[in-house]
Formats: sequence, structure tokens, C-alpha cells
Amino acid sequence: MPQQPPEYPQPPQYPQAPQYAQTPPPPPPSPSVHPHHIGTDHGRVHIRRKQRRTDATAIGSLLLHLPNFLASLFVVLLVSMLFGDAAIVLVLAWLAGGALVFHRPTESALARYLLHLRRPTPQELARLEPVWHEVTARAGVEGRAYELWVEDSDSLNAVAAAGHIVGVTRFAMDELPNGELAAVLAHELGHHVGGHAWSGLLGYWYALPGRLAWRALKAVSGLVFKASRAFGGVGFLITLLVVGSIALATIRSLYGLPLLVLAVPYALAAVSRRSELQADRHAAGLGFAPMLAAVLEKLHEEQERAALAAANGSVRLEGGMLSRLLSSHPDYHTRLHHLRPYLRPPR
Repeated sequence: MPQQPPEYPQPPQYPQAPQYAQTPPPPPPSPSVHPHHIGTDHGRVHIRRKQRRTDATAIGSLLLHLPNFLASLFVVLLVSMLFGDAAIVLVLAWLAGGALVFHRPTESALARYLLHLRRPTPQELARLEPVWHEVTARAGVEGRAYELWVEDSDSLNAVAAAGHIVGVTRFAMDELPNGELAAVLAHELGHHVGGHAWSGLLGYWYALPGRLAWRALKAVSGLVFKASRAFGGVGFLITLLVVGSIALATIRSLYGLPLLVLAVPYALAAVSRRSELQADRHAAGLGFAPMLAAVLEKLHEEQERAALAAANGSVRLEGGMLSRLLSSHPDYHTRLHHLRPYLRPPR
């Protein structure tokens, strides 16, 4: 019989070591997020039916421009008399010119040549559009109705002009966190939805002939007074009497309107300060009060540095009562005071 191979003992069976899942390495620490950073991923947006309104500030601005308008109308009528039968055409063309405030090509020319703005680059649009979309979504406003422009400036500033222009400086766009940039844009949007931008530009347009005539009159009067001094004190006195008589006759014939025009700049400045506070309130109502307060603090520090530099350079700054009355913006402390109700934590 064939021999069977010898049987060898089998090696002992040990239980298989359990397989543990390897723990993934911890993710790298994320960079610190600025406290004023906001998310810009918006879902469904509710667009309000009424996009704009004309608030009391805009109406007050239009009413205060009425004396300037009447003075300009008087100037246009005098100039139009030089054109004979075409006089009425000139007057009507000037009156219809106010509609150009809402004409898009005219607005673009205004932004480019008067406000020194430019169209944003694709990279700048990638920075601005999400923030602008967040602002307009919170406000329930159609953001595409407005045009974003950029000013090549190293200062912190923004502007709302005409019917659809929203401009911001390159510094504000590059240096501010997106929440503070949103607060700046929300402030300018407040000027548009309140009617401040178009009413101010409309008043400026209809006051322009009167302002040009006033500048021309001042220049001619200055030349006349300089020429009168060449004839001594008697000639200067006669010139003064003649000019004074003409001015008095003009004031009487226009029922004191020129005197009212002299007071209009102070009233318009007061209305402008009021409109700034209302635009601040609009931005704060959209949830940007802390961001806006931070922007105002930066503006205040920038102004203080400029004042200090001017003082070191022995440059005299106009800071008297009249200059404050003619200021178009409230001071920092006034604006912050009106923001305080929006900065308090909810109860």
C-alpha cells in the first residue's frame, strides 16, 4: 500500500486584527472673517411694487430751488430776446432740458465728464455686483435699474446722481469689507429711492442760468470798481452809487426776489444735511447700521488726519459758523447720534 504523507499540525488561527478607519487630518484653519463680512447668497427676492418715492426732503429741495428757477427764467427771457422770433423756442428748450436728468446717455456723459467716473472693470464688477445685489434684495429694489460706476480716488466716498447713477471710489471698493461696502451702497440707494438725487440735479439745472449770470455780474462789477479807482475817490463813489441804484431798482422790480436768492444756499444746505440723515436711516433699516457706523468713524478719522496735515502745513481751514451752515453733510457726531437707535441690541 502506498504510504500516506505524514500529517503535520496546523498553525494556530489567530483572530484577524480589526481594521480601523483612518481619521482624516484636520482641515487647515480658515482665515479670520471680518466681523462686518456679510453673506451674499440670496434666495428668492421680493421686489416691491413701488420702487421710488418723493419724500419731504426732495419736495423741500424743489421748493427751495423755486427762487433760483424764477431768477434763471428771467435771465433766459432776457437772453432769448436777442433771437427775435426764435425766443420762445429757446425758452421751451431750456424748460424741456430738465427731462435729460432721466436720459440714460446724458446720465452717462454726466457721470464721465462732470463726476469723473468710469465703468468698472470685470474684476471690479465681480466685487461690486454681489454686494449690490444683496443691498437691493434687502430693499426690494430692482438692482438692474441702476448703473454702478467707479471713481479712481484714494479717498472714502460714494455718490448718487441723476436718476440711475451709483458711484463708489476705488478705495472704498478695495479696502472696505463687503458689509461696510454694502452700507455705503445702501446709503446711496437711499438717496435714489427717496428722490434726493434727481430732485437735486433738476434744481441745479434750472438754477444754472441764474448762477452763470451772477458770476458774470460779479466779474463785471469787479472790473468796474477797479477801473473806477483809477479816477480817484470821486469816481469810485459815483460808480458805487450807480451800481447800488441799479441793484436797488432790480430788487424792487422783482419784489425782493434777489434777496431771497441770497438766503437759498443756506436753506438748501440744511435740506441736504437732512437728506444725508434719511439716507443713513435707509441703510440702517436694511440691517447695515453697525457697518455704516464703522464707515462714518473711518471718514471722521480721515477728515481729522486731513485737518492735522493742513494745520502742520499752516493752511487755514474754513471752520466758522457760516461754513458749517453751508455744509452739505452733517458732522460725525450728529450722524452717529441718529444711528444709535439702530445700534442697540434687540430686547
